[in-house]
Amino acid sequence: MTDDLTKNINNFIKYLTNEKRYPNTTITSYTKDLDNYYGFITAKKINYKIITKEEIRSYLKYLDELKYSKSTISRILSALRHFYTYLVIHNIVTINQFKLIKNPKKDKKLPNFLQSDELDKIFSSIDTSTPLGFRNRLIIELLYATGLRVSEITSLRLDDIDINNREIRVIGKGNKERIVFFGDYAKKYLQEYLSGPREELLNGNHSKFLLINHNGEELTSRGVEYIIDEIVKECALKHHISPHVLRHTFATDMLNNGADLKSVQELLGHSSLSTTQIYTHITNERLHSVYLKSFPRQDKKVDK
Repeated sequence: MTDDLTKNINNFIKYLTNEKRYPNTTITSYTKDLDNYYGFITAKKINYKIITKEEIRSYLKYLDELKYSKSTISRILSALRHFYTYLVIHNIVTINQFKLIKNPKKDKKLPNFLQSDELDKIFSSIDTSTPLGFRNRLIIELLYATGLRVSEITSLRLDDIDINNREIRVIGKGNKERIVFFGDYAKKYLQEYLSGPREELLNGNHSKFLLINHNGEELTSRGVEYIIDEIVKECALKHHISPHVLRHTFATDMLNNGADLKSVQELLGHSSLSTTQIYTHITNERLHSVYLKSFPRQDKKVDK
């Protein structure tokens, strides 16, 4: 039976390589995952053609005991679903039991965000004496003030912005439109940018977009990422900061200062409230820390 399984695994890999023309990285991963499965099947003397859901669960438990990450286990399951689909098509098995098994739930990672001193350090490090430097300061101000995604800020057009009312019309994911707001600092830099630095960057060209690169053209998302990378290097901050970190910082600070979750959801353009709820974990952790430091009887012995 194991020799039969070996043959079918080899044929499956050849099929992916020659007919489906999968990339080498995928072929390598599938080969490794199926070899792992083969080892378990052989050791447990399981008939792979009639494997049960209970036996599959015992395999997943085995992977978990080996300290495989949830993402790796999900990848292995994907490889096995694909393999068994191949076996069904070739009448080697009658049912793909792996289609009935769900991937393990991924651990929700708390989003990174900036502390107030880190944010101040970023703002103060930017030289605004040049058109590019002034534009870079505006980018940071707007990302923090609005919580925009990097793709949203680079696609902003001049007619999307209402400076007097401090509003921006945004077309987000799924082509959904929303209104976001900005404060006094962002308004100040926006007005000054439009009255001078932007025209210098355009150098006689015309553009409907707000943010302009050194060639007088629309700034790309990758361009914003590069700008932030350079600013972070200048600040000598110890951790990686992406445009999305500024979005996380906006959401966290809004909640920490009393905003309700539904309002933050709408400002961020999240389709589901559950996506926004990840930020409550951050604010709850902060509240817990403040409580432990501030509650007057926290470290005192309790009379018995």
